Amino acid sequence: MTRADSPEMIPYDGCPGCSPEEMTCRAAAFYDSVRRRRSVRDFSDRPVPREVIESCLRAAGSAPSGANCQPWQFVVVSDPAVKRRIRAGAEKAERRFYQQRADEEWLEAVAPMGTDAAKPFLETAPYLIAVFEQRYGVAADGRHVRHYYPRESVGIATGVLITALHQAGLAVLTYTPNPMAFLSDLLNRPANEKPFLLLVVGYPADGARVPSLRKKPLEEIATFF
Repeated sequence: MTRADSPEMIPYDGCPGCSPEEMTCRAAAFYDSVRRRRSVRDFSDRPVPREVIESCLRAAGSAPSGANCQPWQFVVVSDPAVKRRIRAGAEKAERRFYQQRADEEWLEAVAPMGTDAAKPFLETAPYLIAVFEQRYGVAADGRHVRHYYPRESVGIATGVLITALHQAGLAVLTYTPNPMAFLSDLLNRPANEKPFLLLVVGYPADGARVPSLRKKPLEEIATFF
């Protein structure tokens, strides 16, 4: 980028001024909310307003990315027929994985989650959001445009999206069928996009239950110097 191409610089207004006490309260309130987020596998078919999904996607699109390339694409699926095809493709891949590729260590690790090759939530939940990583961009003249740190950037944006959906009051499941290439074919994605993961989004079913899991305490995940 030459100096002539440099973006206009504007005042930063991202952090409203507040006292240390208010910051402490806001941080604690956010933690109290986000710690309740859990991966849900039992969804209601209750409709979710599209405007909620759109606002959460805008939040994801505000995430930082390498050289501001924004190398993500979110494909939102609510059509029952398309969801049915995604479920069929996912279960085909999962059956092969469970029968031929999964080792005993992995099966033992996921046993408490109660997962298997059946994925009915892919049809029940009102929305599936397929997240794609754009490995490179494509200019108007067809030239490939390099993307910097695309996987890291998409991971950050996906984290923002999951948190935004939770804050909106929705349940989310992060799902990575193995392999995921069938998503590119089903959703007609271009060659520069690679499936990153699939988010299942909606309200939890009445009586939905989740495993009781222990999260590592702060002293096990953070080091201060």
